[in-house]
Amino acid sequence: QVQLVESGGGLVQAGGSLRLSCAASGRTFSSYGLGWFRQAPGKEREFVATISWSGGTTKYADSVKGRFTISRDNSKNTVYLQMNSLKPEDTAVYYCAASRNYYGTYVPSYVHWGQGTQVTVSS
Repeated sequence: QVQLVESGGGLVQAGGSLRLSCAASGRTFSSYGLGWFRQAPGKEREFVATISWSGGTTKYADSVKGRFTISRDNSKNTVYLQMNSLKPEDTAVYYCAASRNYYGTYVPSYVHWGQGTQVTVSS
């Protein structure tokens, strides 16, 4: 069982940066694929970024490519999302997710979810 706790959200002006962190419990963190997702009010949860077990493979949504970077530190049981050049349309609750046998874009394939952290980008 993995428990995930996000942090690092907040209010930032357009063009600014934030770094989200997601700390995981458990001793098998390195065997989990990880992803970041977001959900804006009235919208479905959408894929943002994903990273493989070793961190060697990453994938991004087109809307954040070139601005966001996902990374992981298996020694600290933590996954990060560095967000640069933020836009008002990035405003959402951001969730990290983990799955032992999967990393990718598909929401239902993730078994474990954090509680979310709010990111608000003002214009």
